[in-house]
Amino acid sequence: MTTVSTKYDAIVIGAGMSGLAAGIRLAMFDKKVVVLEKHSIPGGLNSYYQRRNFDKGGIRQFDVGLHALTNFIKKGEKGKPFSKLLKQLRLSYDDFKLCPQTHSKISFPGVELKFSNDFELLKNEVHEKFPHQIDAFNKLVEKVRTFDELNLNQGYSSSRDVLKQLISDELLIEMLLCPLLIYGSAWEDDMDFAQFVIMFKSLYFEGFSRPEGGVRTIIALLMKKLEEAGGEIRFKAPVNEILTNERGEAIGVNVGGEVLEAPVILSSIGYPETVKITQGMQAAPRVGAMTFLESIFVFDKKIPQTSNDSTIVFYNNAPQYAYRPATNYFDATSAVVCFPDNYEAHKTEGEGTIRITYMANYHQWRELNRTSYDEMKDKVSANALELVQKLTPGFDGKLLFKDIFSPMTIERYTWHLNGTVYGSIDKTRDGRTPVKNLFIIGTDQGFLGIVGSMLSGISMANLHGLMGADA
Repeated sequence: MTTVSTKYDAIVIGAGMSGLAAGIRLAMFDKKVVVLEKHSIPGGLNSYYQRRNFDKGGIRQFDVGLHALTNFIKKGEKGKPFSKLLKQLRLSYDDFKLCPQTHSKISFPGVELKFSNDFELLKNEVHEKFPHQIDAFNKLVEKVRTFDELNLNQGYSSSRDVLKQLISDELLIEMLLCPLLIYGSAWEDDMDFAQFVIMFKSLYFEGFSRPEGGVRTIIALLMKKLEEAGGEIRFKAPVNEILTNERGEAIGVNVGGEVLEAPVILSSIGYPETVKITQGMQAAPRVGAMTFLESIFVFDKKIPQTSNDSTIVFYNNAPQYAYRPATNYFDATSAVVCFPDNYEAHKTEGEGTIRITYMANYHQWRELNRTSYDEMKDKVSANALELVQKLTPGFDGKLLFKDIFSPMTIERYTWHLNGTVYGSIDKTRDGRTPVKNLFIIGTDQGFLGIVGSMLSGISMANLHGLMGADA
């Protein structure tokens, strides 16, 4: 039997970055808000986990998702996405303890492009490696600068089509797209141009940093702020159903037989996933197919700068970049290789960590039995270690620990259909769904990255929770 609990002003489903930010923003304005999280810890796709060390006991903790915090700014900079985030949530820049990247690198056969938190580096790299394309590149940069990617009524258009109108060298197009696609696109081999602009500005104009302490630093800040603002959060509280009335309006949720009521419901669990649990909602958006697996290696010493001085390497061993689900269990042709220690390059002592991400095929991983699953993870590990050797010449560190998570891990702990990371192909820019009072926040609203996810939660809370559902 269900019982009606205390009514809320707003319910937020999911305690990922967007859900926590939305909860904070609403609570700051004295809204009675509850954040409901199915897992036992917050963070969603950008969380953390722990494993026992396989050779000498003890516990190791690892980030999930966070290779880099995009949209880097220096202290005091105004008018940028990260500064807007700080202002909206009343957070201090210093609390994030940001460590800027050294530089990152796009590596294709025979050519590399470096970029950093200073856009001039990428501009100079393009001028040096593609001198015949520098004027075209500058035209693209100007188009990106003047494009209003935050216009919620912006129509969809293909980034590849736009790029081909400006740039004639196909290799340069592939290289520029590579980091932007793998760090945010739900589309295969392409992305909506508004999202391209968001990612171009986030990665190339502003750049990368990493909080000292990793993703836990961000989560701890958000959790503390939510508590201070008076917001409520419940863990191990899966929403079984989003309830609607006879007029088809969302009125509350069912959580383990308990009914919570609110005039505004913000869902960060994904658009298709939200449709699946909403009474009477039929029109399901398309489920994305992009999923990944990651190998994490810990060595007995740090990788010296002489072996690799990049923070992240976007590696592709082909002239074209195939951004699509792997035809087999995983595709080792391309990878994102993260060297988190290089965010703090001054620290030369201690263990060294490398994270290698491959595109994967969810459906094939799903069919594996336990033995075959472990064997495939070992194959992934072997391929990834070969790539480590290739990218860190001369490094002779001893492997102390390894862990691999697969699309099945993503599905198990995030409950995203098909283990997808970047959500549905269909986004809802203004957050609205066919069900009145039910809104989408996070990746499927259309803002990307950790900063983008938080800004999504904030902007949708402002629009639908503070201005009113009919604003």
